[in-house]
Amino acid sequence: MKIALMDSGIGLLAAAAAMRRLRPDADLVISSDPDGMPWGPRTPADLTERALEVARAAAAHRPDALIVACNTASVHALPALRAELEPGIPVIGTVPAIKPAAAAGGRVAIWATPATTGSPYQRGLIGEFAAGARVTEVPCPGLADAVEAADDVAVAATVAAAAALTPVDVTDVVLGCTHYELVDTAIRAALAARSQGAEPVYHGSAEAVAVQALRRLGTGPEPVLPPTGGLTVLRSGRPGVLPAAALAYAEGRLLAAQGAPVG
Repeated sequence: MKIALMDSGIGLLAAAAAMRRLRPDADLVISSDPDGMPWGPRTPADLTERALEVARAAAAHRPDALIVACNTASVHALPALRAELEPGIPVIGTVPAIKPAAAAGGRVAIWATPATTGSPYQRGLIGEFAAGARVTEVPCPGLADAVEAADDVAVAATVAAAAALTPVDVTDVVLGCTHYELVDTAIRAALAARSQGAEPVYHGSAEAVAVQALRRLGTGPEPVLPPTGGLTVLRSGRPGVLPAAALAYAEGRLLAAQGAPVG
């Protein structure tokens, strides 16, 4: 089995690591776009074209499924990606975990990029799944870029700025950008320092999207297998290696420990 994952940068590491844990036997193809990132500031049409190019590079390796491991690309480019690749290659988008976060009826904060925050897509999810909850959308300018660069100082500053916009009585936090899951420890610490109650419950999407991809393929987790799956790295369509910044995160170290080249 071969699973491809795509994103503008290293945000896909969270879903790739989740897939590696669930199916150590799966071959992974990770396709990113260092030449075109960041995608967030691009127009929807421009972003869609970049996403299509990254997806085509991955599709050339004949994966059994493609995970769009990027919330912003899922917001703007998912219909175009599915129109081009399906039904030959199932395309699985990344949806912010708003539904499970709102299920308890508490106070929900959705951390997302400025491009996703306030978008019709996200507002639609809120209306559909969180109509009975108190929801605060928290834009996080610069956080994905700081994560991409593995810049601890910038991560701390951007996390602090987003935490200041988050209600102190929040019960559930949605990490609405795949990059944010790589620094959830820093996010938890910043919000714990401001919390007036119990620690919030955090909702990412990496494992859920990996499970959904397996479900689309009619299979499931087999974590007891040894890690026999290979890894192919594509960077703006070119064969490459994991960027050195990936080693700053546990997810990147997991992939590197299983033989992924790093440069």
